[in-house]
Amino acid sequence: MNLFIKLAAALLPAILLLIYIYWRDPQKEPTKALIRAVLLGAFLCVPVAFLESFIESLLFDKGASLSLAGTTVKAFMVAALPEEAAKLFVLWLIARTNRHFDEHFDGIVYAVYISLGFAAIENIFYVLGSENWLSVAFGRALLSVPGHYAFAVIMGYCYSIYRFVQPSVKNAVFVLLMPVMAHGIYDALAMSGEANPYAGSIGFFILIYFCIKMHKIAGQRIDTLIMKDRESSYQ
Repeated sequence: MNLFIKLAAALLPAILLLIYIYWRDPQKEPTKALIRAVLLGAFLCVPVAFLESFIESLLFDKGASLSLAGTTVKAFMVAALPEEAAKLFVLWLIARTNRHFDEHFDGIVYAVYISLGFAAIENIFYVLGSENWLSVAFGRALLSVPGHYAFAVIMGYCYSIYRFVQPSVKNAVFVLLMPVMAHGIYDALAMSGEANPYAGSIGFFILIYFCIKMHKIAGQRIDTLIMKDRESSYQ
């Protein structure tokens, strides 16, 4: 029973956000395609974790304490870049093989489903692996899982702009660069306490502000692509 409660606490945030983005989609995607996206995202979690461990071993001495510069490098190079690159690869695979990927908002839908599949499995590991699992589940429900959601909205938006609006080199770069920047900044602020407790306290308040701004931008990106699809349907 206790295991069931822990799993529910770990999975519920991702499930609620999946339901939300499905509700916002004016033209619903096939259920089978959405399940496939979630499962592919979930599958990424373990190999990406091994890749992150390998990159960390190359960049840092095992057991060495890190400075703020070190935690920032770790945030971008060990966490943000491998995770977002893996998610983008799966998004690209889905987009090129899915005939239903034909609207602006589809970029956000599939990016979010991939990312939340990843976040759900990651959350299970964190919650089940912690003695103080309730506080971990609560904190990650408020910050980490919604963070993955916001990174995905940014990626999906950029991908749709590149694919449907302007397939330029700049927009192609933005598809990976923008979510990596958002993810890296998030993790750098979250990890700042590992280097310095005072920096961690300040970083926490900056992180809250950053998350609020990031989700506001994500909401605007969602509204923009929905409007673009409505405009296209009128033409």
